[in-house]
Amino acid sequence: MSRSFRWHTHLQRLCPLAILGALLAATSEAGAQTPTAGVERGRYLVESILGCGNCHTPKSSTGEPIASRNLSGGLSFSPPPCVGVASNITPDRETGVGSWSDDDIKRAIVEGKRPNHGRLANTELAVVMATSFFKALTLSDLDAVVAYLRSVPAIRSDVTTPVYRLPQKHQPFPGAEQGFSDAKMSDPVYRGRYLVTIAHCMECHSPQEKGVFDYSRLGAGGRTFSAQLAQGFPADWLSSKAANITSHPTAGLGRWTDDQIKRAISQGISRDGRKLQPPMGFAYYAKLSPSDLDAIVAYLRTLPPLE
Repeated sequence: MSRSFRWHTHLQRLCPLAILGALLAATSEAGAQTPTAGVERGRYLVESILGCGNCHTPKSSTGEPIASRNLSGGLSFSPPPCVGVASNITPDRETGVGSWSDDDIKRAIVEGKRPNHGRLANTELAVVMATSFFKALTLSDLDAVVAYLRSVPAIRSDVTTPVYRLPQKHQPFPGAEQGFSDAKMSDPVYRGRYLVTIAHCMECHSPQEKGVFDYSRLGAGGRTFSAQLAQGFPADWLSSKAANITSHPTAGLGRWTDDQIKRAISQGISRDGRKLQPPMGFAYYAKLSPSDLDAIVAYLRTLPPLE
């Protein structure tokens, strides 16, 4: 047997081991990168489109989020079914979600139920939590949100224990029940519908009567906070009225340009230059990527025109 033949045979024996080693190295490298990518994706979601801090972060006297207290529990609410304060969702073990498992956090987000341990075990979250919309989160985005919440500084912040006057019933949102697929997100209209859903835009921008949403008139607006004074909504929300965001030419956005719609979302400035009011989370939507803003506009253009 020639020396070259013996060397070729030796290489053949080594190749499977070399390939396996390369695969293991690649897997290890991917595993090292994935958590970072997950945290960054989660940061983007939580701090922009989801606008979690709009309720879960305390605000200054001027209504600005207090960055040093990010996600440590914020606004107080007292609509008819409950009295409570937005929870501390930092990883503090005693007052936040630090003792919750990943599955506990996910269940709270998409099912609206607390874990089977700790304060108010197995109880429903208050109806002001947009669980019915967050149910639309893809598995990868839900993982990313949890990864980011694990990464933020733990802040000790005892919040008021909620008082439930009535059962907390989260009305299903049809657009979230069917779910979304990561594989289809390259379609701007599809991605826009996903973003508008997880942003729970239709929670305010669809008509509501006695706590029941009329999703047959999706985007027609009309929910007003001026009538909610006795129900304890924040003072800077009062006198706000959700706009019609359908494609209607006069009542809605039909005659707005794309740039005017994007400016309203991300800067809180109306078509006529008027400053828009909370609870629209302009400070959070200002962090949206240009492509996501484009996708949101593309979807809003598809909403049937409604008076």
